[in-house]
Amino acid sequence: MALELWLVRHGETACSRDGVIAGWTDVPLTANGAAQAEALRPLLAGERFAGVWSSDLQRTVTTARLAWGEATADARLREVNFGEYEGRAWATLDPAVRGAIATFDGFRPARGESFDETFARVATFLSELPDGRHLVFTHGGVIRLLTRAAGQDGFVPTGTVVGLDWSRRAVLFTRESSIASPRPFDE
Repeated sequence: MALELWLVRHGETACSRDGVIAGWTDVPLTANGAAQAEALRPLLAGERFAGVWSSDLQRTVTTARLAWGEATADARLREVNFGEYEGRAWATLDPAVRGAIATFDGFRPARGESFDETFARVATFLSELPDGRHLVFTHGGVIRLLTRAAGQDGFVPTGTVVGLDWSRRAVLFTRESSIASPRPFDE
């Protein structure tokens, strides 16, 4: 059997709403983010998963609880560590830095990690999963790296579910929460 991933981007946080880079910063969901997570429950209801996983950061753990139930937390599912840019507003970054982050190639902030390092961390987690369908509550950067590996690039809004056939590196579907979310990092 193949490895299928249902990747869920956590609900809105004040950082995602306001265009502030959170990365490894442990921020909670906003009320809107909690509503986004709850709105995902009908999309997941009745589905069967071999495993349910979450980043260990509270925004994903809470999203998992509201959208599904308990998930096994794993730090390897964390967002990119943006190092010196954590907590900085997107609009205040140098245009060259914004461009490097937006293209998701060859960027490594001081005291942070490169996109390749993030992908390797997540790939180690995925290599340990048994075949079957897995529900994974994670972050926008992680989802972008995995969908890129499947030939589809793009940043998904908070409260989005992306289905991947990881064995074939194919995107199966993208479903957004019925609760709107801003896209502050889009150029």
